Amino acid sequence: MKRLILLIIPFLALPNFAQVLSQEGRIYTEADTLRGSLRAERAYDVLKYHLKVRVEPEERYISGSNTITFEAGKQLPVMQIDLFENMKIDSIIHRNEKLDYNRKFNAVFVDLKQPVQKGERDSILVFYSGNPLVAKNAPWDGGFVFEKDNNGDHWIAVAVQGTGASLWYPNKDHQSDEPQEVLTEVEVPTGLMNVSNGRLVSQKELEDGYTRWSWKVINPINNYNIVLNIGNYVHFSDTLKKDNYRNLDLDYYVLPYNLEKAKKQFEEVKPMMDCFYEKFGEYPFVEDGFTLVETPYLGMEHQSAVAYGNHYMKGYLGRDLSGTGIGLKWDFIIIHETGHEWFGNSITARDIADMWIHEGFTSYSEAVYIECRWGKEEALEYIKGIRSVIANDKPIIGEYGVNSEGSGDMYFKGSNLLNTIRSIYNDDQLWWKTLRDYTTTYRHQIITTEITEEFFNKAITVDLKPVFDQYLRHAAVPLLQFRIVEDRVSYRWQADVKNFEMPVDIFVKNKELRITPTSSWQQLPAGVKPNDIRINDRKYYINSNLSSL
Repeated sequence: MKRLILLIIPFLALPNFAQVLSQEGRIYTEADTLRGSLRAERAYDVLKYHLKVRVEPEERYISGSNTITFEAGKQLPVMQIDLFENMKIDSIIHRNEKLDYNRKFNAVFVDLKQPVQKGERDSILVFYSGNPLVAKNAPWDGGFVFEKDNNGDHWIAVAVQGTGASLWYPNKDHQSDEPQEVLTEVEVPTGLMNVSNGRLVSQKELEDGYTRWSWKVINPINNYNIVLNIGNYVHFSDTLKKDNYRNLDLDYYVLPYNLEKAKKQFEEVKPMMDCFYEKFGEYPFVEDGFTLVETPYLGMEHQSAVAYGNHYMKGYLGRDLSGTGIGLKWDFIIIHETGHEWFGNSITARDIADMWIHEGFTSYSEAVYIECRWGKEEALEYIKGIRSVIANDKPIIGEYGVNSEGSGDMYFKGSNLLNTIRSIYNDDQLWWKTLRDYTTTYRHQIITTEITEEFFNKAITVDLKPVFDQYLRHAAVPLLQFRIVEDRVSYRWQADVKNFEMPVDIFVKNKELRITPTSSWQQLPAGVKPNDIRINDRKYYINSNLSSL
């Protein structure tokens, strides 16, 4: 879910976008660099977080601590952690000593009186408090959501992707580093429940009118995925049992008056999981289980605690993003956000400039689900339909090292790129094997665009490098040009990438023909007229001047 909404169709904001998008011509600041770069003070690997938070709903106030366990990558005399500057640091403790620190914007530079040596494992304890940033329109802008449900009970959640998890707890707020496990303990007024990531390990009623809910996740997790969800929830559960796989616990937390609607709507989870298991492999976080949590905002891919706010409707809030009708056959938020468990949560981009790795593949998972349920033809029709919200305004890949994403086209242009590459493969068995091998090979890993490009390139003889380069690093899609010279139809690619080459399927007199245009003119067989030619535009996302001939 993006912070800057691209109003590509006037009534509809793009779905589920992270909260930060770079703007063309943006001047990056020191604060951007402190957040987006891996400085010497960040030369450590986070191993664990133990987050303790008390939430006071009426005051919209939180207080608590985070124990950050880490391993130093080099000698560490000064350590950078991150916490938004509107939040107060009460104290920082290391080896039983209170430490001095300096703040610069949202970065906190901690003076370690006893420097941590390279390879040494250690921890610091940060106490903090304050009124966290409140989102104006979550999840498109990051922050807390303080709402009340229809019964007047507090209903509180947080969504911070892009804006930063450091808006509500101290951490190393860079996407390249994930704790291997997290214990999240949230104290809320007794009578309310908190749901966080992973599994509930304890519930303890305290003496002061609060109850502590402790949740633990034992798989690597992005900072922005660590969440709390507070409400008067009711719980129901199920189990996914599949041959040759471990059983997967399915848990659902919803508002009590939505229980029956949720039981019906969430029946879609099992066929979705059947599809994703087949195409992407086993759910990546079986040990932590899979949970859907009803939230006061639309949705987010919070790992093992997926946020759901689609109001138990088919489509995207009852709309079909593709304009084909196919998008109204399924619940967009359930499918899209769960797809992120494989793409974004399990496989994570090292820099948010490469967020298309999360969003392009996840948007493609929508079409994968359609294909599993209703067949390939409907999946191709859906992919073609969602092109209506592609802007082609700037490159999908953002700028590195400054906490900058690229265009929101990373979603649907990204999925159309993958569909185009599948068509170039021209071998569905190989395509599905390669896609599944990708999710398996990079399970629980942090990668780059270059790694992704190389993986899909090595599976076939066609060189995909110019294809990735054009679609990811340039705004325009390639233009297939035609011209008539002496009654012969010629064709070539016009693209930003020098010497661009890509095979494409066309129909000539209703017979499908694969051609391999380059930047040089080539001729179709004699006798072919422009009216005889049709682009297979469901399989390839390209532009053409054919209609102007």
